Amino acid sequence: MQFDIAIIGGGIVGAATFYQLQKKNPTLKIALFEKENILANHQTGHNSGVLHSGLYYKPGSLKAKNCIEGKREMISFAKEYGIAHDICGKVVVASNKQEIVRLEKIHQTGIENKIEGIERISSDQVKEIEPFVECLSGLWVPSTGIIDFSAATKKMIELALALQAESRLFLAHEVISITKNEDETTIHTNKGEFISKFMVFCTGLQADRMAKKDGLKLKEKIVPFRGDYYELAAHAQHKVKNLIYPVPDPAFPFLGVHFTRMIGGGVECGPNAVFSFKREGYNKTDFSFKDSFDALSYRGTWKLFLGNISYGLNEYRRAFSKKMFLKSLQQMIPSLTMDDIEPGRAGVRAQLISLNGDTKDDFRIEHQGNSIHVLNAPSPAATASLAIGNYIANEAEKKFSLK
Repeated sequence: MQFDIAIIGGGIVGAATFYQLQKKNPTLKIALFEKENILANHQTGHNSGVLHSGLYYKPGSLKAKNCIEGKREMISFAKEYGIAHDICGKVVVASNKQEIVRLEKIHQTGIENKIEGIERISSDQVKEIEPFVECLSGLWVPSTGIIDFSAATKKMIELALALQAESRLFLAHEVISITKNEDETTIHTNKGEFISKFMVFCTGLQADRMAKKDGLKLKEKIVPFRGDYYELAAHAQHKVKNLIYPVPDPAFPFLGVHFTRMIGGGVECGPNAVFSFKREGYNKTDFSFKDSFDALSYRGTWKLFLGNISYGLNEYRRAFSKKMFLKSLQQMIPSLTMDDIEPGRAGVRAQLISLNGDTKDDFRIEHQGNSIHVLNAPSPAATASLAIGNYIANEAEKKFSLK
């Protein structure tokens, strides 16, 4: 079968790209290939389901612009198509004097990013919102919310397919290799060959490997980090009303363990951030020789590890110690006990890391020949997905001369 555009990857970024491309180009035949037998099976289906406001991101960055615009688009999309969501707001809480200084910087970033309604609040005002929190100061972010990203992914695909009868979704089609000719690409999958004029790669945890298959020379490498969650037991769920976040450490690309009311019910606590020995491994003992060798033979991984030994060791200890995990949570809600938390699920984050160990924080999207690659799309990519999809659709129109 032959298509005008092939999208590789059935997470929310791939789905949003399909949807936006098809809306702008309803006559084009577009195919989306996903190696799993369901959509949104990895990062999209394992994240916390938070609609981020754009609070933390450098003003003017792709992350900031796409998160803010993408959140507005996602809320409109959810309202129009009945996707479960709730703009419930969140509090960011400072537990010591150092965190108060960092909280003020976050507040200023939020102002620069024009986040609606953000407000510095006292510890007493925090208690009015979250009665069980103990802190010195807080930041109220009313525009943050929660959503079912998996349902949004499926709806985007459904809408895209309805726009063009000859467009297709291919589940359980893993791309094995790619053969590039002057004006078309042959996609070799585990279920046969397909031809496309243009390619868009939205492959998350496999982004660097797919770039290599497509002939893109990439110095950086994807290194996976697992995040483990606990859940509040039913008898303790009253201690969290909505979303409670600590002040993040700016030295790391993670937001710290936090409390999240889930759109389907319940409250999650987490995640931590530990190196994963398997890119798509969601259990603590999951192991892949290929994935481990790939990461541990890369100089950038060791540069990152050696530069953050204390942090990394603490994260690993916390991953295997319920008591240590609880202690982190008690910094915000001291009344929590061991009986209040139960082991939950886990997710794996794809983190692009440079040779010198720097974690690439901003989104990264590159064009080469007849291909566009999403090389780095960590959080808040799900929130920003419709804006990212629109950005890619606009780039495709220019780079591929679609119109």
